[in-house]
Amino acid sequence: MIPKAVSHALRNELVPVFISFNAWKCSNCRAPLVPNGARRYSVLPPTTDSEEKAMLDRMLRVDHAGEYGANRIYAGQMAVLGRSQSGPLIQRMWDQEKYHLQKFDEILAENRVRPTVLLPLWNIAGFALGASSALLGKAGAMACTVAVEESISEHYNSQIRALMEADPDRYEELLQLIKQFRDDEIEHHDTGLEHDAESAPAYGLLKTVIQMGCRAAIYASKRI
Repeated sequence: MIPKAVSHALRNELVPVFISFNAWKCSNCRAPLVPNGARRYSVLPPTTDSEEKAMLDRMLRVDHAGEYGANRIYAGQMAVLGRSQSGPLIQRMWDQEKYHLQKFDEILAENRVRPTVLLPLWNIAGFALGASSALLGKAGAMACTVAVEESISEHYNSQIRALMEADPDRYEELLQLIKQFRDDEIEHHDTGLEHDAESAPAYGLLKTVIQMGCRAAIYASKRI
């Protein structure tokens, strides 16, 4: 049974998802990201062939989906714990995730990369995961943070290795961005551990289940 406050927040926190190549807009504020004829943010080199284009599209698509999902998780946690002593801590991590999502919104728009069609699902699932973990208290929310951020940082590490093996000079700017975001995710992971994540009920099981969901989401978002 979901408390009325959480149920109300869930209904009102759902972010509309629009997928359009003609009018790319921020997933949060709906403001245009790239005015006609303008270039605001670039980290990708010009692609040399369709294979490289497909590889980068998959990489950016899943990264965008991951940051989108992380934003929804923190939104769910704030709906439950926003007025508690844990609120400022969760808000600080959420603010960093908002920045990550904004950058990937811009990169996808500029490079005309299609977001995953699963965003509406991640919209609901992410918020529900955040809210339900927060209903277990601060420790539950932190356990969720540890599980998710560990999965995302490992995913970013795999991308860093792939780009380093391919051509580190060619992908220098993209590597810098991913490393920066990876470091933020590691910081969130460590913050969760410092704030009682391991004292959450059935911590090991909770972490395993959440990370299984993260791996499934990563796999699906690359392909759909």
